[in-house]
Amino acid sequence: MKPSIIFLFPYPLHEAPSQRFRFVQYLEILKQQGYRYETHSYLSDNAWKILYQPGRFFLKFLRIIRGYINRLTLLPKINSFDYVFIHREAAPLGPPLIEFLIAKVLRKKIIYDFDDAIWLPNYSESNKFFSFLKRYSNSKTICRWAYKISCGNDYLCRFARNYNNNVIYNPTTIDTENYHNRVSNQDRDVFVIGWTGSHSTTRYLNEIIEVLRRLEKKYRFELHVIADIAPNIDLNSMRFIKWTKQNEINDLLQFSIGIMPLKDDQWASGKCGFKALQYMALGIPALVSPVGVNIKIVDDGINGFICKSDDDWERNIEQLILNRERLLKMSEMTRKKIVDNYSVKSNTDNFLSLFS
Repeated sequence: MKPSIIFLFPYPLHEAPSQRFRFVQYLEILKQQGYRYETHSYLSDNAWKILYQPGRFFLKFLRIIRGYINRLTLLPKINSFDYVFIHREAAPLGPPLIEFLIAKVLRKKIIYDFDDAIWLPNYSESNKFFSFLKRYSNSKTICRWAYKISCGNDYLCRFARNYNNNVIYNPTTIDTENYHNRVSNQDRDVFVIGWTGSHSTTRYLNEIIEVLRRLEKKYRFELHVIADIAPNIDLNSMRFIKWTKQNEINDLLQFSIGIMPLKDDQWASGKCGFKALQYMALGIPALVSPVGVNIKIVDDGINGFICKSDDDWERNIEQLILNRERLLKMSEMTRKKIVDNYSVKSNTDNFLSLFS
């Protein structure tokens, strides 16, 4: 008989990319293979809708408290499962009481999963009021209590091994068969430089704003920014596209190239290359900063470019604007890299090994 699993995670099931591409896309596989599972988010749909709105602190606080109460009342049900898969944390604020009760009182096997450097302070401007309640050291404690730890890149694995020897490299993956199952048509009139992400990471676009300004003076192109909130970017070429689950793939397919600039710091080193994975799965060459797992995902000059300086960014974007044949050749190489190394299909056995 296959083991049973209960999934605990912060946000409504299909909303946050980290959840969707870390474990949600494996749920149907679990079902097909006879695993019993349940999923439980900390925040309700209503709480999620107001989370990043400015102000409304009292209402946010009430929704957070309600989520905590729901977690506590869930404990008897948790006791009936073999494994508890916790993505990032069981509760967003305060000490790791829920994890303590699961690991030390109920004696359940925790699979602790994360794809960011969650031990480093990081919070949105709209929720800095609650930052003093956030205990970033919780991750170290939960690592010690966990049965297994699932990490999205080598940098995160090294951190986790300081506290637990049972660490599994579980890359963020793309469903190339059922979701990212088309490729971009590179035969278009307008060259589109694309970026996708949450409002909290649009700041990384500032790393290449001057490069894009210089290119604007020489070439006609559009910069498509797909996010939940429009960024404050002063570029004539920029077009903001509000992210929706329904239009996500169609919007991404408009890109000629996808960019992922990052600042080389500890937080960025914890990133799992999700943007590059999405671009490349859809036949879109990825131009990335040489930070973290990016240098493993992108093969420089083959399926994208690793850009170490402003000159690299400008030169590589420029040559793809001017050289359609090079763009098409790169586009052909991108999807194969993802299918072979970062797809749900290629990683299924590894993911299922977490529950053994």
